[in-house]
Amino acid sequence: MFGKKKRPSGSGEKTYQKDTEKPVLRCSICTGEQVAGFQNIKTGVFQEIRLIRNEKELDAFKEEYGITGEIEKIY
Repeated sequence: MFGKKKRPSGSGEKTYQKDTEKPVLRCSICTGEQVAGFQNIKTGVFQEIRLIRNEKELDAFKEEYGITGEIEKIY
């Protein structure tokens, strides 16, 4: 009832709601910290997934969710 929302399993690739969410990097102007996650297109609510410290971690995030191309940065 109060547990975490379960993600579909099976193929190993995690998914997100492509029709209602878009992948983004939330970046701090002061510290340069980057957090990868998904932003709801209608409400603008950001859901944090993973801290990104280097290009290797960003590539792993993109591969894990099947994201191709560039990810939009929000500040």
